[in-house]
Amino acid sequence: MTGTGAVTGRRTEVDLLRVVVVAGLVLFHSALVFDARDDFYVKNAETTGLTMVVSVLGVLWAMPLLFYLAGLAARHSLGRRGPAGYAVERLRRIAVPLVFATVAVVPVPQWLRLRADPANRESYLEFLPRFFRVELDLAQFPFVLQGEYFETGHLWFLVLLLTFSLLLSLAVRWLPSSGLGERVAGLTRVRGAVLLPALPLVLISMVLGLEEEYAGWSRWAYLAFFCYGFAFAADERFRGAVRRDLRLVAACGLALFAAGVPVLLSAGDDAFTASAPLAVLGRALYGAAGWCWMLTIVGVLDRGSAGSGTRPEAGPSGVPSRAGPSGALPRAGSGVRPATRPRSGSGSGSGGGLRGYLAEAVLPLYVLHQPIVVAVAYQVVRWQAPIAVKYVVIVACSLALTILAYDLLVRRTRPTRFLFGMRPRKPDAADRPPPAETSRSRGTEYSP
Repeated sequence: MTGTGAVTGRRTEVDLLRVVVVAGLVLFHSALVFDARDDFYVKNAETTGLTMVVSVLGVLWAMPLLFYLAGLAARHSLGRRGPAGYAVERLRRIAVPLVFATVAVVPVPQWLRLRADPANRESYLEFLPRFFRVELDLAQFPFVLQGEYFETGHLWFLVLLLTFSLLLSLAVRWLPSSGLGERVAGLTRVRGAVLLPALPLVLISMVLGLEEEYAGWSRWAYLAFFCYGFAFAADERFRGAVRRDLRLVAACGLALFAAGVPVLLSAGDDAFTASAPLAVLGRALYGAAGWCWMLTIVGVLDRGSAGSGTRPEAGPSGVPSRAGPSGALPRAGSGVRPATRPRSGSGSGSGGGLRGYLAEAVLPLYVLHQPIVVAVAYQVVRWQAPIAVKYVVIVACSLALTILAYDLLVRRTRPTRFLFGMRPRKPDAADRPPPAETSRSRGTEYSP
């Protein structure tokens, strides 16, 4: 579709954004080793408060951006597969790696946290039964399994994404189409209208607070970002409005950040949840700034791709959507046949070149990175060296080992690809990283 229809061109900047965010998580989690306030798994003897201030620059937009991009891809995936097919695909691509990694990967950081105590000599196999001693707590939905040592760790992102995806498939299947998207898209004629989605984020941040264990946002704020991505993918006018108002959005983001972060930091240790006026004000400014920063990053890359003269390719999920003029999705029994996915050379949805290689790797790299960071830091913090030296070593080794583990242990066999949520490869796919990307390389259909 064109004009006011759903976005149909593949936005190659989406692949780039995902790769950048996941790589940035290695830098972020490595910095927590030296943070004076965060209770990370492994801590350096010497800490600093500077890491928290710097980390806010990424926390403000990184994880919200992943949920927004997932919402973009959900629109196109639902258009092809329908609600039932989308739910099945999400279970295969998210639930399988979530369960597998919870068993095989997530316990490692918790065990290393305990082993940091010289008096603890418990082996990993001895620790596992204690880790999986859980109880049901529905009040923590969707994190309903709780325990003294059990945690979803960094996989909280997958828990929320799977929950939001399944809720979306139910909503599309059972709720009537109201045409609300068409009316909302009409508001984009007004300059600055793209700032309005910040208001629900402000309200959520003020009332529900911020959750430090989920990268500094309420879990329900992430639902808003996911829904915004889904909505913005429905109509090209949203995308045009972001490009048009980019300078205004960027200016608001800088102003809100400059005003909000000092307020939030000065509100005390309980600023994320306190009801004091200063804490509530700081969270409100934080919520609005987060939307502006995320939208600015999306708009800058989108404007760059639009001005590059390259022809857009398949949509964020890999192929054009079958959405109607207002982004409506085909329903079961509607007689609309989902579009078929074009075949690629690898058979996995990934394109050739370095970009295709990395884009396909995003989910496995995300799953693997944190235990590797913790394991590397567990050794490095024992060195007698400055913080800067240790940090560089942890980042460099963690990035190298994460990519190496993905390439040697995950991407080469059908069973491991399945366990990490990847599509099967064709038998003739190369068993080595591809050469540098060419101008005709295509991206993947992967959406976390």
